[in-house]
Amino acid sequence: MLDVIKLLPDSVANQIAAGEVIQRPASAVKELMENALDAGATQIDLVVKDAGKSFIMVTDNGCGMSETDARLCFERHATSKISKAEDLFAIRTMGFRGEALASIAAIAQVELKTRRKEDEVGVRIINEGSVVKEQSLVPMQPGTTFSIKNLFFNVPARRNFLKSPQAEMRHIVEEFTRVALMNPETSFTLTSDGKEVYHLYSGNLKQRIMGLFGSNYEEKLLPVNQDSERVCIHGFIVKAEYAKKTRGEQYFFVNKRFIKHAYLHHAIENAFMEMIPKDCFPGYFLNIEVDPADIDINIHPTKTEVNFLDVKLVYAILHAAVRKAIGQHNLSPTIDFTETPDLNIDFGEASKASRPLVMPNVPVDEFYNPFRQTASSQDFKPKSYEFSQHSDKPSGDWRQHYGERIDLPFKKGVESDTDGDKPENSHYLQVNQSFILTTVKSGIMLIDQQLAHTRVLFEKFLKQMENHNGASQQELFPQAMTLNLNDASLLKELLPELENIGFVLEQANPTTFMINGTPTDAAGCEPVELLEKILDNYKINRTDLQLDRKLDLAKSLASQLSIKAQTKLSELEMQNLVDQLFACNVAEVAPNGKKIFAIISMDDISNFLNLKS
Repeated sequence: MLDVIKLLPDSVANQIAAGEVIQRPASAVKELMENALDAGATQIDLVVKDAGKSFIMVTDNGCGMSETDARLCFERHATSKISKAEDLFAIRTMGFRGEALASIAAIAQVELKTRRKEDEVGVRIINEGSVVKEQSLVPMQPGTTFSIKNLFFNVPARRNFLKSPQAEMRHIVEEFTRVALMNPETSFTLTSDGKEVYHLYSGNLKQRIMGLFGSNYEEKLLPVNQDSERVCIHGFIVKAEYAKKTRGEQYFFVNKRFIKHAYLHHAIENAFMEMIPKDCFPGYFLNIEVDPADIDINIHPTKTEVNFLDVKLVYAILHAAVRKAIGQHNLSPTIDFTETPDLNIDFGEASKASRPLVMPNVPVDEFYNPFRQTASSQDFKPKSYEFSQHSDKPSGDWRQHYGERIDLPFKKGVESDTDGDKPENSHYLQVNQSFILTTVKSGIMLIDQQLAHTRVLFEKFLKQMENHNGASQQELFPQAMTLNLNDASLLKELLPELENIGFVLEQANPTTFMINGTPTDAAGCEPVELLEKILDNYKINRTDLQLDRKLDLAKSLASQLSIKAQTKLSELEMQNLVDQLFACNVAEVAPNGKKIFAIISMDDISNFLNLKS
């Protein structure tokens, strides 16, 4: 019998290894930008075409490589960062395993041009599928340029699994943001399909956050600074009033390396407890400096997960640092005991002696009788009486009093398509300014006014998106809405559906939209806040299916624009709402699956009264 185990060819082994490191164009962008930082670059330029599928180029002004190093860098596990196993616990560079360039070269056509400052000319190497095709000398400025063409050209199955250009570009922007965020001393540019998306100048962390996420972040940020012997934490948190319903702006770094850590995230959530709603998330941009010996970053192919030697200590310091930042910046009440205010009071003995004694005067109504109804007490009308059609005073009989005042319209409704339980030509009563009470043939119907209006608006918006006939009201003063690049890309995706339901938006630049009109149902709403909530909801339920996208958009907008509980309605408004509800295709349940109304039968009412009597 022949042996069945054999060694794989290097080309196949490299492709398998590349699948762990290079999952999409954004993965290659991350590796090349991190290499540029490790080379000491102060200027890094990223250029992509077709969301990185056809072309990626990263240029830096770092230290460059010699001709020998340029040839060797494409070999697997060839690295200048470590030489022995102990070095794994003293790593301060972004890359160290020597896998990135070998993985990229295994699945793309790569051109490398590099030159050291002490060399007169640079070296140019062309590598395709882990095979060096050409090597030559080339005149160039000191630094390195990596050009990647036709990513996954020899792995078509992997290429077919890539998402749409918009989705892949969002991943590239996210990786660009993670690398640029904690390196504000380095200048960065990002150019996509010939258009400059970001031009970030060197500066401090706050300026970098504003450059990436918008100038409006200047008023949203609170500084966090905490130094201790084992852990130092620096960065910014977002004020509680700007918390969002998505986890978009949450950035943890350890020694300037982006990480994901649910346990540490809980420390920040706990620090913001009772300051933000339960369905919102705090934003933060924090770097945790620890001794490299206290962490293990070699536990995940993308190095986004780390192990801490004492994670509970980091948790405690992080929680305390965030609470301190919140307290110092008047999000929590603070009292300053360092200064004594001048109350202009003289406590001297002479002042006391000259001060006349005055008997305190407490006003008392001698004729007050708590058991007697006065004119003022008769003028008070509780909410239970607001639908009364009587002007008589309450009598001594409480049954007669409440029966007359509320005037429940017990009368039979007209036969309908819903087993005789559709209210028609009936009276309406609002209960607790949240529910509509009316009579039907079989008894009493109780309708949740918010859920009912949500169902009405949901079906209305769906119909408008299908028929492209949403009504719009023009804004007297158009408002500007500035977003980060990813959110701007999402809003651009939603533009057709938003315009169909009445929004009139104009893109002024890649990250700014002018709101010229809003749906007529959005009267009185803040347009910018409304669109931000739509985007947050869309990010939570994002899907590539157009039908699901329309459903989610209609559901989100309907839930935001529907009348809320504790909203007073006139009888005509209640009647119109009930009529619109029972004209819907699905009148029984709201878009979120909750039951809109309940019917209490006459038998149930009789049984209840008999039990109580």
